[in-house]
Amino acid sequence: MSDTSFLSLENLTLAYGKTVAVEGLNLEITRGELIALLGPSGCGKTTTMRAIAGLMAVKSGRIVLDGRDITRTPANRREVGLVFQSYALFPHLTVFENVAFGLRLKGMGGAALEEKVMGAIASVGLTPFARRKTPDLSGGQQQRVALARSMVMEPKVLMLDEPLSNLDARLRLEMRTELQRVQKQSGLTMIFVTHDQVEALALADRIVVMRDGAIEQIGTPEEIYNRPASGFVADFVGFENIFALRDGHLVAGETEIALEAPPEAAGLAWRPAAVPLGQGPFAGTVRSVSFAGNRREYLLDTALGPIKTEVDAALPAQGLGSSVSFDLPAAAAAPLRRFG
Repeated sequence: MSDTSFLSLENLTLAYGKTVAVEGLNLEITRGELIALLGPSGCGKTTTMRAIAGLMAVKSGRIVLDGRDITRTPANRREVGLVFQSYALFPHLTVFENVAFGLRLKGMGGAALEEKVMGAIASVGLTPFARRKTPDLSGGQQQRVALARSMVMEPKVLMLDEPLSNLDARLRLEMRTELQRVQKQSGLTMIFVTHDQVEALALADRIVVMRDGAIEQIGTPEEIYNRPASGFVADFVGFENIFALRDGHLVAGETEIALEAPPEAAGLAWRPAAVPLGQGPFAGTVRSVSFAGNRREYLLDTALGPIKTEVDAALPAQGLGSSVSFDLPAAAAAPLRRFG
């Protein structure tokens, strides 16, 4: 554990019976960071979160929080808060009583309870709704109640499991802003689990991309978005044209094309918008076309396999079956350290 680490996972291995879900995971989180665990279903992100919260036994390794080994500490003594995807609010209680519930269990009451609970409710912007029952609130408001209920207990780490998945698109955007505001104002260390790369990129200080129970890449949103380390990460963050490199040649099935690329790169990846249409040395046939507001998206059949490109919708549209030229400029590609 480094001197700057607040939460450290050291060679953490987690299993369900004989099935290993996470193996040898190492991760260090500094105080006040907002970390996203990002990956597809079954990658180990929720399992890792459950282990930190004390809801799952550790097979081997250690969890150290603020200098204290909590690997075998019961969940209720870890100072770790958890906001569930389902919120798990008490429908028969008011917002105030939902937020106060944990403090009452600890024996707090009177003016001290009132002040602490109302402060937590104010921090998530729900003061006018303090005496309202939770079924009368919107989904976004219920999410904020769940957040206040965890924060009022003053955890050292607050974890959120797919926190925005139950909200519609507009409310998700609002809650992203709200989560960022609350986290930055409070200075609370937060970890949230998500499979939504847009959500992770918008919210996190750092993103931990997981795959098959291991960490595939750790970086800032800009690093993950612009410099994916592998084909897996590139695909996950929207690089839809991904090719292996061999001896300076782009490889697609039996086809090889010489391209200038960093000598250490194992592959190259292009976003659709980085593939010019109507110019370049390659040819393809339009298989599908989709209008997307100010952009038009094309899927091409080519000797390299399917190629996706995206161009300004103001340009003349290409019809299905049309023969078109395109380019794969090496300067616009992300070099990959690992192809797979």
